Amino acid sequence: MERYLEHTKVFKALGDPKRAMIVNMLSCGELCACMILEKFEMSQSTLSHHMKLLCECGLVNGREEGKWTYYSLDADTISKTKQFFRDITFDKEDCICRENTNCCKECDENE
Repeated sequence: MERYLEHTKVFKALGDPKRAMIVNMLSCGELCACMILEKFEMSQSTLSHHMKLLCECGLVNGREEGKWTYYSLDADTISKTKQFFRDITFDKEDCICRENTNCCKECDENE
């Protein structure tokens, strides 16, 4: 269960269209907060909230330089999230659905 919780934070953060767009922007490389802000009609504090959520889930890294913060994608988190998504969307021997193969048979027998 913990493995699922770790990765669902990333998907939850991406559940907002503006945050998904920010991740898309960062796929081209590091950007200053001011450059991200130019693309959206939002306040600095709203952008800070979005960036905080993206950083907390590990998807984005931020670094301070002077009065600005520069953001970039965290390659390790992206790689792990891709692998997690592959793991939960492809058939495999240890699939969660194979844990109790008699479930539906037992239900049918009780009817």
